[in-house]
Amino acid sequence: MPNSSNMRTGGQILIDQLKIHDVDTAFCVPGESYLAALDALHDAPEIRLLTCRHEANAANMAEAYGKLTGRPGICFVTRGPGACHAVVGLHTAFQDSSPLVLFVGQVGREMMEREAFQEMDFRRFFGQVSKWSAEIQNPGRIPELVSQAFHVATSGRPGPVVLSLPEDMLRELSAVGDARTYRAVQAHPGPDDMAQLHAMLAAAKRPIMMLGGSTWTPQGVADITAFAEANGLPVCCAFRNQDRFDNHHDNYIGEVGIGSNPGLITRLRETDLLLAVGPRLGEQTTQGYSLLDIPVPQQPLVHIHPDPEELGRVYRAELPINAGMAAFAAAAVAMAPVDSSAWAEDLVAARQDYLEYIEIQPTLGDLDLADVLRVLRERLPKDALIANDAGNFSGWAHRYLPFSTYPSQVGPTSGAMGYGVPAALAASVVFPERTTVCFVGDGGFLMASNELATALQYDLKPIYLVINNGMFGTIRMHQERDYPGREVATELRNPDFAAYAQSFGAHGEIVERSEDFAAALDRALAADTVAVLELRTDPEAITTRTTLTAIREAALAKRS
Repeated sequence: MPNSSNMRTGGQILIDQLKIHDVDTAFCVPGESYLAALDALHDAPEIRLLTCRHEANAANMAEAYGKLTGRPGICFVTRGPGACHAVVGLHTAFQDSSPLVLFVGQVGREMMEREAFQEMDFRRFFGQVSKWSAEIQNPGRIPELVSQAFHVATSGRPGPVVLSLPEDMLRELSAVGDARTYRAVQAHPGPDDMAQLHAMLAAAKRPIMMLGGSTWTPQGVADITAFAEANGLPVCCAFRNQDRFDNHHDNYIGEVGIGSNPGLITRLRETDLLLAVGPRLGEQTTQGYSLLDIPVPQQPLVHIHPDPEELGRVYRAELPINAGMAAFAAAAVAMAPVDSSAWAEDLVAARQDYLEYIEIQPTLGDLDLADVLRVLRERLPKDALIANDAGNFSGWAHRYLPFSTYPSQVGPTSGAMGYGVPAALAASVVFPERTTVCFVGDGGFLMASNELATALQYDLKPIYLVINNGMFGTIRMHQERDYPGREVATELRNPDFAAYAQSFGAHGEIVERSEDFAAALDRALAADTVAVLELRTDPEAITTRTTLTAIREAALAKRS
């Protein structure tokens, strides 16, 4: 029989494993199904537990934490409704390759298979949005399965893992020993891979390197920058991954995503060597799978990705390399540089094209987002953290706001609305000393604005720029393109967002004119609390390039 002095509850064993795996932060909405774990957290002051107001937001905070740190974001939710709410954060973590471990309270073991209160089969339910989903039936297996969860979430292509916790299992005693701290496993490129890459690069005339994906580290970014410099490579970044390379660097030529510079897209179509370091080459990065031919691209492709199953999944690369980004970057910077004189002039031209594209162009309205971005470029520190929600408003930030520091950007490449508000809170948790600014539309803000209470509770101080055009702008744009003049379901009736923010105790202001934004931003920066600036914009200003009326008229002309 085990010595009673070594006995711990499943909840205590679980929290002890989190401490062993260096967890310092967890996000939750409390539930009765995992009370024993919550009780154990009472005795674990080294783990900061943030109580959120909705499970979707808690999961999104954990996802953003994983993006920013490379360590698994930790989220606790209760069974049934709590688990269902958390799915959106799991989906984003899956598509964005972010490490996350979700712990879900479950009904007691003796009640299973009866459709007990809020019972679900979480292994099946989370199967499509997680790398691995399991249920811990025995407290003696908690160290083993939690260790496996951390390894799965961080190794290869990172992603979300789900562990279901029957409530009676968490109360049961066990004398099991502890695991050791997890070690993420990433593949390294072999010497033959690097030799072939060197030969292909030496033979190229118009190469371009595209950076994206996860498993980057500050050192990996520094190494890939040195590799680009040594070989004179033009560098672009994938959608919402602009912080993988200093945008002020002479080798940077733009972002590949929604609303990309047409000149950059032309260069990518005409390159004779595309070096894709990290991105999956999904829909946004390939312009709806039109940039590269499927399955064999016209452009010679070198594809580096941490997941071997991703290599060759859509595109047959001339050289597929299974490697983590930091490992590949270290090997690349150690490689002898090639003669880059053949494309030196192209690099200068591409850089100039990028600089011209990000010259701020006026759109329309008394409050022009172009003017807002001009002020932000002048006033924000270079290491500011930018959280982005999903919507057309984000196009101004993508086009006009340069990134200098890694990490400094959190946005859902999955396109999930409601992400920006919680992501900005997570950014403020991870980097409280840095300025965090969130771009969010009126629709997305109200999906998660209850977390202003969380910001006040934990003294988190992001600045929310709520772009209010009174509609779901992206969907309205698509309506005008496909069904011109037949708007339905996209109009929004909104509250006074400044008054709403003030009701929480936050700083809130309404800005209706471009000339008033700079002073409002200064007051928000000086407020020493979370701040909401409601920016009332003209609905016609739908993108940085065009208007709703122009889109409608073009669609009608095409039909006539």
